[in-house]
Amino acid sequence: MSLPLVHHRYLEIDGVDVFYRESVPSRADAPTMLLLHGFPSGSHQFRRLIDALGDRYRLIAPDYPGFGNTLAPSGFEYTFDRLADIIEGFVQRLGLTRFAMYVFDFGAPVGFRLAERHPEWIAGLVVQNGNAYEAGLSDGAREFTALRPEQDGAEETIRGLLTLAGTRSQYETGVADTTVLSPESWLLDQHFLDLPGRKEAQVALAFDYKSNVARYPAWQDWLRKYTPPTLITWGADDPFFPAPGAHAYLADLPDAELHLFDTGHFALETHLAEIVPLIADFLDLLPGSAA
Repeated sequence: MSLPLVHHRYLEIDGVDVFYRESVPSRADAPTMLLLHGFPSGSHQFRRLIDALGDRYRLIAPDYPGFGNTLAPSGFEYTFDRLADIIEGFVQRLGLTRFAMYVFDFGAPVGFRLAERHPEWIAGLVVQNGNAYEAGLSDGAREFTALRPEQDGAEETIRGLLTLAGTRSQYETGVADTTVLSPESWLLDQHFLDLPGRKEAQVALAFDYKSNVARYPAWQDWLRKYTPPTLITWGADDPFFPAPGAHAYLADLPDAELHLFDTGHFALETHLAEIVPLIADFLDLLPGSAA
């Protein structure tokens, strides 16, 4: 099997140079899927998925401000609303009008904001450890999202997660055989976290995470109203967003397809071979997802 052609480009949106990866499928009318990454990663987390499926589908993976190769100006306000603003502008500049959306971790609050603003864009959802329910918050996640800037030691707690040990633990926790993990994944994440200003951006987003929890009821209402075709692939042993968060979607999307895997937060790192055919089958059956 030949690897797909993948372009790596920048697009200026509201003063932000957004870096993105875009595959070139063999068919001009191939379905399009927007890949929204998580913390502390970037579009590079999707490179193996793009290699596996990019010849069949148009896969587009941007880096948010404060992540990966995207360059944000000094003074950029790091909130989830602003991340969604930039990705909304990015989608509009590319001329995308109808697409599937893959939401993982931070990709869920970014993606659901897009869905609220433009329900007509969303042809379907692939949800991978992207939480939208309080049932999907572990005790540790609840404590973390409750942190406030004025609390003694709150910023230090967040910064402790931004170390190499903290980044590596996010990949390894919940994984039975850590030898299947590629160390380059967390080392690349840490490289970007260690760039000037990046830790400050992540601290700001951590303190803003409560805005996502507050919007969970609105996102659930959106799911019930629009009932997008949905595939859920979830690492069941995720220390942040455990399996109840996956099951919770079924209350609002009873026809969603749910697959749980015995792994942690970064399910693509350990179960790519199992997830790829699920996504391919989902996209092949999805009506109207070609941009």
